[in-house]
Amino acid sequence: MNSIDETHDPALESWVESANDPATEFPIQNLPFGRFRRAGETGALRIGVAIGDQILDLVATRLIDTDDMNRLMAASPDDRRRLRRAISTFLRDGGADQRARDCLVAQSDAEMGLPCHIGDYTDFYTSIHHATTVGKQFRPENPLLPNYKWVPIGYHGRASSIGVSGESFPRPNGQIKAPDAEAPRVGPTRRLDYELEIGVFIGTPNERGEAVPMDEAESRVFGMALFNDWTARDIQPWEYQPLGPFLSKNFASTLSPWIVTTEALAPFRSAFVRPAGDPQPLPYLDSASNREAGAFDIQLEIWLQTPKMREAGQAGERLVRSNFNDAYWTVAQMVAHHTVNGCNLQSGDLFGTGTLSGPDAEQAGSLLELSEGGKKPIQLANGETRTFLEDGDCIVLRGYCERNGARRIGFGECRGTVLPARSHR
Repeated sequence: MNSIDETHDPALESWVESANDPATEFPIQNLPFGRFRRAGETGALRIGVAIGDQILDLVATRLIDTDDMNRLMAASPDDRRRLRRAISTFLRDGGADQRARDCLVAQSDAEMGLPCHIGDYTDFYTSIHHATTVGKQFRPENPLLPNYKWVPIGYHGRASSIGVSGESFPRPNGQIKAPDAEAPRVGPTRRLDYELEIGVFIGTPNERGEAVPMDEAESRVFGMALFNDWTARDIQPWEYQPLGPFLSKNFASTLSPWIVTTEALAPFRSAFVRPAGDPQPLPYLDSASNREAGAFDIQLEIWLQTPKMREAGQAGERLVRSNFNDAYWTVAQMVAHHTVNGCNLQSGDLFGTGTLSGPDAEQAGSLLELSEGGKKPIQLANGETRTFLEDGDCIVLRGYCERNGARRIGFGECRGTVLPARSHR
């Protein structure tokens, strides 16, 4: 587990003035990593750290000697902590000269890329509230399958269709079979949905055949980002049996551009507690440190901006608040289970947590839950309604951590917009 040190001091301030604004998501206590280039440039992406409304170019500062983010992520936990302290020292108030200021690029002048090269992507199913609610719609007689409380369920997803915040993508086509139809049809999904997730990035790899024990699992994790795993709900039920999601999931997923490191999240740890009466994890999924502080208190929000809102100059409407704390499985358990069979994780591999819903109906992490499968339209403040997403709709995920005695930190936006479907012929 990451410890709290001088880099988390809430009184710490930066010579980058915008980083001292209480409203910023990127104070000096955060220091998330991303890849960027100046808008209009065509060169390689560079590694930077978000600080206030600026980006610190790490190669320009000579704090690192590579623009290969995956190589940086593969460093040992001790090396990552040393780099965090060095960046923090560089940015602290009173420690800058003009040469340091020349290493800054305004975020408004930058184009962000995916934060690293994603080799493999696994999507988990860590929210028991989401699993139960959706299970009632798909399998009313047996909503929560018996393995759920024993196994961190996951499936292998498609890394090539993951894009960065700000992207637009066409509504997907696929096979759809209505309950009363004799045969399926091919066409655009009519039940396009978002999924509120956290993306977990692997840092230090493990060798093939090497199972990562719980006490080491989090040392393999570099950090986290916001993740929207878009889903076509009318394609999903026809195709998912017996092998699971396929075309209903692999057309688009959207990531926020900044990876908030596990070191930055150290002040926001929480105890991991199983509900009374539930089976305790098997020994390979259990550890004293995981029970003590294996969960993360990350507040999450979903915002919807319809085309009418955009035309009216409205930023959108918040639909949901949720929290990563309510997940049934922790980050360490995901890593331990993924490797128990000897699977070799690589630097830059991405885990999705699965949809993060809370115990209350208004904490639903998808429209499938929020609209009760389309039976209960959501009334928006401007008079519009939604059951599923329409063309032109923009979904924005936001996340932040706050706690007494710690500086509030954020994840930045994860924004994606739905375009009309393209012809499938």
